[in-house]
Amino acid sequence: MNILLQNAMIYDGSGQLPQAGDVLVSGDRIQAVGRDLPADGARVIDLGGLSLAPGFIDAHSHNDWMAIRREPLPWLEPFIRQGITSFVTGNCGLSATGFAADSPHAALVGGGLFHFHDTTGRYGDMASFFDAIDGRVPCNIAALMGHNSARAGVAGNVSRPLTREEQEGMLAVLEQGLREGACGLSLGLMYEPGMYAPQEELKAVAELCVRYDRPLTVHPRACSKVSMAYPQLLGRPHLLRALDELHDLARGTPLKLQYSHAIFVGRRSFGCADELLDALAAMRAEGIDAQFDIYNETLGTSVITVVMPPWYQALDARAKRLPHNMLRFRALARASILLLGFDFSDITIAYIGPGHEQYEGKTVAQIARDMGVAPIEAYLRLCEWSDFKGRVNMGPYSTPELIERLSRNDHVLFMTDGWVEEHGVQNPAIYDCFPKFLRDALLGRGDTLPRAVRKMTGATADRFSLADRGYIRPGCFADLTVFDEQALRDGVPDRGAAFGIRRVFINGREVLSDGALDEGALGTSGRAMRAGA
Repeated sequence: MNILLQNAMIYDGSGQLPQAGDVLVSGDRIQAVGRDLPADGARVIDLGGLSLAPGFIDAHSHNDWMAIRREPLPWLEPFIRQGITSFVTGNCGLSATGFAADSPHAALVGGGLFHFHDTTGRYGDMASFFDAIDGRVPCNIAALMGHNSARAGVAGNVSRPLTREEQEGMLAVLEQGLREGACGLSLGLMYEPGMYAPQEELKAVAELCVRYDRPLTVHPRACSKVSMAYPQLLGRPHLLRALDELHDLARGTPLKLQYSHAIFVGRRSFGCADELLDALAAMRAEGIDAQFDIYNETLGTSVITVVMPPWYQALDARAKRLPHNMLRFRALARASILLLGFDFSDITIAYIGPGHEQYEGKTVAQIARDMGVAPIEAYLRLCEWSDFKGRVNMGPYSTPELIERLSRNDHVLFMTDGWVEEHGVQNPAIYDCFPKFLRDALLGRGDTLPRAVRKMTGATADRFSLADRGYIRPGCFADLTVFDEQALRDGVPDRGAAFGIRRVFINGREVLSDGALDEGALGTSGRAMRAGA
């Protein structure tokens, strides 16, 4: 049955001013856009002047891991409620695919954040991953192939350069993924084993992206003024040193470099924002296609070891507790806290593991007081109890003022970087991140509304070569989100629920209407989005 959406204020994904009109959907595609379109037997939905946009595309997601769950809807439902119809997944080097099926290291894929738990299978290559999810998931899924996953697949979490044979095997896996429709490759330089890769290995990965004209998304080595990633605590801020590495990686090439989640961890890092934007602009002036993405949150979720130096993580359990290693780690931690404007009172435990639920929602500083030990000791115990795989919510990563400024940049995309967890405290971005971008635009605190819509639709589709997505045009897939501008203005953010989103269509099927989900339609509404296809 055709669907005619009448009396809409249409934001078409181009960034142009909206136009009043109708949209006719036939099957999974948009058939016509205009005024006073004839119904011709179509189901008519009068939107009464509500706003209509292309379905929102989450530009930085990890929901490839949720797409292969046996029951994916509970893991994707909150995103659908905030108007998201599609995801660019496989970020931070941690893709759910990119390893040989017989790899003895497959359990290490996911970097401790993600696991093959209750999935329909393990899909080492991109083709089998896409085949497994196409028409079997609620939302559309594009996928990057992760360097960390491919490196772990060939060599585990070794803290050394790969052998020539290992590197050739890893690059072959990544290139196969690009040939099979991966929308790019991703690096996670703050996570194992990506943190151990030398620059020449990373350049070889970047060269693949240049060859196939696909983006390289990068979780940089540091996102703060000081970190555990570099031994020198004074001098050039670590966030900018990490950006220097990326500049070196791309120098002399037209690489589509996507700087992931532009955040500034710790209050003393906020002053790096100007230099970060200037550095990205300098790259573009040299011919490097450098862009970045942001979420509308001032905190983020990460593994508990994110503040641990690579040399310490590489030690075995016994060596970690040797006095000289402990002394060095404690000294670095104290100095970092002083220079960062960020301490253990800013790290909230989201999940440690069964039997440790009493720590969820408490800061490391609070837990230390309860234990009667120093915060650094409490932190180490929490790491050990979680087998160094615990989860934390950390902040401040940004400020409302920084988010407002960054959201107006011509080269930014919008995303959530969120996923639903089985246990513990959730990341608030899963609930209302995109409605907050829209609300900010309507209240004059962000970009204009047409440009804000573009940054979560057409611009993202263009960046990741997602054909016929991200626009309201004849011939495009009918991914559509209806929102109420007044309800967005009046909405109260950060309450664990979306606001202002009225209807959602995925590939022509209405899956959300005034808060009610069509679970039957959502069982098969999503598609695999192969880049360029």
